[in-house]
Amino acid sequence: MGQLLDGFATALTPTHLLFAAIGVLLGTAIGVLPGIGPAMAVALLLPVTYGMEPTGAFIMFAGIYYGGMFGGSTTSILLNTPGESAAVVTAFEGNPMARKGRGAQALAAAAIGHFTGGIIGTMLIVLLAPFVAKHAVDIGAPDLFAIMVLAFIAVTSVLGSSRVRGVASLLIGLTIGLVGLDEMTGQQRLTFGSLHLADGIDVIVVAVALFAVGEALWVAAHLRRKPFVPIPVGRPWLSKADLKRTWKPWLRGPAIGFPFGAIPAGGAEIPTFLSYVTEKRLSKHKDEFGKGAIEGVAGPESTASASAAGTLVTMLTLGLPTTATAAVMLAAFQTYGIQPGPLLFQREAGLVWALIASLFIGLTLLLVLNLPLAPLWAKLLRIPRPYLYAGILFFASVGAYAVNADIFDLLLMFVIGVLGFAMRRYGLPVLPAIIGVILGPAAEQQMRRSLQLSDGSLTGLVNSPMAVVVYVIVLLIVFFPLIRRLLPSPTPPAAPTPEREKVDA
Repeated sequence: MGQLLDGFATALTPTHLLFAAIGVLLGTAIGVLPGIGPAMAVALLLPVTYGMEPTGAFIMFAGIYYGGMFGGSTTSILLNTPGESAAVVTAFEGNPMARKGRGAQALAAAAIGHFTGGIIGTMLIVLLAPFVAKHAVDIGAPDLFAIMVLAFIAVTSVLGSSRVRGVASLLIGLTIGLVGLDEMTGQQRLTFGSLHLADGIDVIVVAVALFAVGEALWVAAHLRRKPFVPIPVGRPWLSKADLKRTWKPWLRGPAIGFPFGAIPAGGAEIPTFLSYVTEKRLSKHKDEFGKGAIEGVAGPESTASASAAGTLVTMLTLGLPTTATAAVMLAAFQTYGIQPGPLLFQREAGLVWALIASLFIGLTLLLVLNLPLAPLWAKLLRIPRPYLYAGILFFASVGAYAVNADIFDLLLMFVIGVLGFAMRRYGLPVLPAIIGVILGPAAEQQMRRSLQLSDGSLTGLVNSPMAVVVYVIVLLIVFFPLIRRLLPSPTPPAAPTPEREKVDA
């Protein structure tokens, strides 16, 4: 505790407070642009910070990290365009809320969820970093593959009008994820001889195409049929009913997000998907999901923020980056001649605890800045649709081009955008496709590692207690509708007869 107080003394100096504020503002602004997430922001600012002292540089990077995640959720909610992959789930309920005139409430729920998850996650960094890091090392390839299978099954079971459409969407995403070089053999797959596709299709290009371009094309196709009616902004605060529905998801988020962030399982994507599934299962308002359920914003946002804290645990204590942003921050540590790992807390205690203290400060700054701005952001929805979606296509194009500075990515984005339009036309949910693209390659890699360790035997996929438990959960999800049909349905109480009513009277 004394070291944390020393960290606050360092982080609360005027210079470091300024760095934290700059990081938060830059992160939020960059996160709002589709395709330019926190990882790219940190990478672009690396050369700028070469002349800075390490503590100030990392305090700024931490602000960019959390600010970028929140900025991504802003465009997810208002424009159905995730600024980064961790904000994909937020679009599913946040955008329908915005269309109903509840954009300010969705942004407020996201801001408070982001703050709650981040604060709890950062407290867990202080309390549990050594314990979590120790046990994360024991999780092997079979366990990770089982977790990813659970994410696939869970999301295809709860999204869309039918499981068949969910599975079809997932298969589209897995196919896109196969494009490129096989990581183990070096063979080209689905590249059609194009060198541009040899490195695969960037997930940000796919996400921006399916969400932003697909949405813009869908709106354009129906623009003449429906007259433009400005979407009301709504009141800029959460009602008592909203708070009653969100406080539990805010607190459940860290329980899902922090452990997943601490293990190398793909960052915030899996836990946010699982959080969404959990909230839908537990909600008393299941009929609102897909139409604007506030729990579907509050839970995933809290989860994503806590997952970011868990990612920092593994990066600081093991030197193992589990997300792209953590990998860039690891490179930044090495640039300053600092090697994250078990000895970091001994050799660079002042820097580490100042960084952790700055996370508390940055999250508070984010909440203070973004809660008053929620109604202002929501006014974007009052822009006439032709201008709004023209702007979305412009920023989507800028984001897709910025990923690799390649015109081919722009063409690819519009081709996949047409696919996104077709998916909307035929009722296929977009989210399982995004999951397939993000997790498909990683799941394939973990499966092949598991089979290599067992000399090709399928028992290698279930040779750990954790994997067995996860597969049991998968089977329960798959067969739950069948089990529910076999169970005897409760008989409703018989309606009282007129004679009985007279006697009772």
